[in-house]
Amino acid sequence: MKHLLKLMDLTREEILSVLNLADQLKFERKNGKRSDVLAGKKLGMIFQKSSTRTRVSFEVGMYELGGYALFLSNRDLQIGRGEPVEDTARVLSRYLDGIMIRTFAQQEVEDLARYGSIPVINGLTDYCHPCQVLADLMTIRERKGSFKGLKMCFVGDGNNMANSLMVGAIKTGMSFAIACPKGFEPDAALMAWAKENGSFLITEDVAEAARDADVLYTDVWASMGQEEERAARSRAFAGYQINESLMRVAKPDAIVLHCLPAHRGEEITADVFEAHADEIFEEAENRLHAQKAVLCKLLK
Repeated sequence: MKHLLKLMDLTREEILSVLNLADQLKFERKNGKRSDVLAGKKLGMIFQKSSTRTRVSFEVGMYELGGYALFLSNRDLQIGRGEPVEDTARVLSRYLDGIMIRTFAQQEVEDLARYGSIPVINGLTDYCHPCQVLADLMTIRERKGSFKGLKMCFVGDGNNMANSLMVGAIKTGMSFAIACPKGFEPDAALMAWAKENGSFLITEDVAEAARDADVLYTDVWASMGQEEERAARSRAFAGYQINESLMRVAKPDAIVLHCLPAHRGEEITADVFEAHADEIFEEAENRLHAQKAVLCKLLK
């Protein structure tokens, strides 16, 4: 494991190794044990998209591991004024021990890794969100004990979250179903891979996807950069909501996850959100632990 660019790059064993270490780091933190395993290490955090959980969890994570995190916005770097990403990669590699980037294009993340000489972590792109899904998998295993025999259902836009959840579910042995409107499907190549490597269903019927699900997951209808499409997307996604009637289709002990921020009354009702708030905010906390595990694997 040299980088974390997308979950597809990791084997099942590598994913489980990260999750096992995340569990250990969470246990140690809750028991007041601190490790300076990354003492002297420096992480550059490039943000071309705004963030709450990504910035705070990585910054706190580096601090708790004894390292230092440097926040770099688009306004702080020449990359925001047209400097080629390959030049930025080679310069930052001489100052830092690792780079985390939250941006739009997946190719920018891939190029940073290609031209740089230090580990690169994908904090989010329009294509995928591996850090979030590692936290999701950690939460599912905490709540369910294992992944064996579980069904995950995603309701909504076939976006970066759907792409990464599909890969994470299949690689850990879960079945994966997604309900989305026509024209909003996940990446075609990833869907073909999922069909060949596991149990995969895509449908426009929300109830069909959610039937007997152990995990229900949703995301906002309009992600960052899609604000101008909000009205059209609201019409397209009407009915693609996790609500009480959908919960009755899933298993009685089904958990609900959301990567946040949540728009109550749109992709999820306020009642369902609050009924499953413990799961959702444990999932948010687990961003810290999963990312600390990634940092240890790549920078130690």
